[in-house]
Amino acid sequence: MSQSAASSLEKKLASFDPNALGDSAGGLYGLPFTVDEAQVVVVPVPWEVTVSYRGGTAQGPEAIREASLQVDLYEPDIPEAWRMGLAMEDEDEKVAEESRNLRTLAADYIGWLEAGQPADKAQNFATVPAQVTERGKVLLDYLKQKTGAYLDAGKGVVLLGGDHSTPLGYMHALAERHQEFGILQIDAHCDLRPAYEGFQYSHASIMYNALQLPQVKKLVQVGIRDLCQQEAELVEHSGGAW
Repeated sequence: MSQSAASSLEKKLASFDPNALGDSAGGLYGLPFTVDEAQVVVVPVPWEVTVSYRGGTAQGPEAIREASLQVDLYEPDIPEAWRMGLAMEDEDEKVAEESRNLRTLAADYIGWLEAGQPADKAQNFATVPAQVTERGKVLLDYLKQKTGAYLDAGKGVVLLGGDHSTPLGYMHALAERHQEFGILQIDAHCDLRPAYEGFQYSHASIMYNALQLPQVKKLVQVGIRDLCQQEAELVEHSGGAW
């Protein structure tokens, strides 16, 4: 951080009132920090291409930003935690637009699957899985680069989706910088399905994809209430390693 930026940050720390009403002109929680000034950066990912029940998860990051203004900053265990700086990037509208376009395509394809794959419509959907998978890989690479740059700058990173598929690029960035790490997943579902509904980067495949990284040594799942036979067999054959 430059001297002028450090001076600007000191002024913000001195003038900010953590007891005041959340400032809607500020960032997450109404905090005044820029991404450059923050020690922790939140990366919003408005992506929900492969959701198989209801849409709306792409609006999650913005909804959380708005709701954060109603949350008090005081944390008894770390009373001045806000001073470390927390900032949320602006959403990338290109990501949001591509999600909207691909979501329509994927939803129609899923509807075709649920209808029993009528032969007269098969040609309409022949390329959809490959197209969605290709763009999912592009998103993975984009987020790997983005989150990796923040990690290399010494910042903490939070990735906020969107559907469950979104963290994979961040996991790849971590894998390039750590010999090993574990994942704590709090979820109703295992998300251990390979290429669910034909989509390699499906929301239902995020943990299966994460486990393909050799640096991921353990996966701890909490709150699981629903899984398929294939997932159950995968867990059983893990020998408790996951």
